[in-house]
Amino acid sequence: MVFRQIQVGPIGTNCYLLGEESAGVCFVADPGDEPERVLGMVRESGLALQAIVLTHGHYDHTGGVAGILAEHPQVPVYIHRNDLYAPGGSQRYQYAGAGTNQRTYGEGDVLSLGGGTLRVLHTPGHSPGSVVLLWGDVMLAGDTLFAGSCGRCDLFGGSMEEMFVSLKRLGSLSGDCRVFPGHGPATTLETERRTNPYLRHAMQL
Repeated sequence: MVFRQIQVGPIGTNCYLLGEESAGVCFVADPGDEPERVLGMVRESGLALQAIVLTHGHYDHTGGVAGILAEHPQVPVYIHRNDLYAPGGSQRYQYAGAGTNQRTYGEGDVLSLGGGTLRVLHTPGHSPGSVVLLWGDVMLAGDTLFAGSCGRCDLFGGSMEEMFVSLKRLGSLSGDCRVFPGHGPATTLETERRTNPYLRHAMQL
């Protein structure tokens, strides 16, 4: 497996590249800013960019999409439909879409990306269309689950009640996995089950 991570933008959004050398392809998750650095990460990997995937539509996770598409105009961009809004709408912190490149995914969808299988879990709470993406033993948690915390719920479309439902679902997944959140350090699901107060509370509901 090929795995790369960089922090982009003024609030340090984690942008990830995942792929398989045997397949020769990769995908990028949450290119929130600095598209030139994200493209450099792709070139350094030696893999062909197959897709861009977004855990949700907030600007700090989507701001680099247009710059990447300027160099890779055919690459599809995936987001949950609940976080896809028309350009010029009132939801100014939400993603406006990538034109003809735009794709949507949702609960239960399975995509063949990066030489592996990407499974989509709809996890609203931080935003209506937040998702967690599972690729082998890797969990791309977006702004749903952080090391020791969870995403804020006071932005447009956020819901603490929905967040706890989503966290309970993640805590109830079988086994362990490596958790790579949208901000902050990586962790493991088992560590969060034991130590994360938000996840522990959700598991008791």
